[in-house]
Amino acid sequence: MDTATRSAPAGRWIAEAVRAATPDTVAALVPARFPAYARVFHPAVRYAGDDDVHVRWDEVAAANGATPHRLMQWPGVTGSWDFVSELDQPGVWNDAPAEGHLVEHVAREVAAVLATETATPGECWFGWDDGGAADLPRLRLPRSDLLLVRGPVDRATANFAPEPQEQSAALWWPADRAWCVVTDPALMSTYVGGSVDAVDALLATRLEVAPAQPGDPVTPDSDPVNPVEPR
Repeated sequence: MDTATRSAPAGRWIAEAVRAATPDTVAALVPARFPAYARVFHPAVRYAGDDDVHVRWDEVAAANGATPHRLMQWPGVTGSWDFVSELDQPGVWNDAPAEGHLVEHVAREVAAVLATETATPGECWFGWDDGGAADLPRLRLPRSDLLLVRGPVDRATANFAPEPQEQSAALWWPADRAWCVVTDPALMSTYVGGSVDAVDALLATRLEVAPAQPGDPVTPDSDPVNPVEPR
């Protein structure tokens, strides 16, 4: 059973590292202490009858004449800020990638890879923003305020929000600190820091994953290749 912590010493190493980093970069999300980093793009969704088809960002970029690249952002590949949360592009995608939520099938595959890249897969920490509902000390980060629980790595596929809401863990890492995963509440991508082998394994999955660097910008307006009018 998960146990909530009454203090947050387990995550102090993360808090100290990201506070010292340049804001709005990968290092402000994931500590800049790992040999390699990856960016996992949250898929969009296209309706196909009763089925949901997961759509890659590079497919959306191709449909809009944009250039797919590792620093691409959703407004850039769609061509408009209107596609962030309001409009869709029928025939290409209907639901935009989830902000701050790593959908279950993606979380499952990421967790399966990372389970083999730690000596403590049965002892991991998971942080999520419960809106301050629990009267417990928080892990306070520059971009979020999280409650921590412990559990095995496959807890990463769980929904931490009350139904019918959906909310994946915003932060998770194993006790041996072999890697760290962050799904920022305001972003459509998840970032992972870990070993070179861990990142190579993620890049080899069927997921849409790109290599990342600690200094990479992460905000939706930071696409250097596909410019879009300011919001």
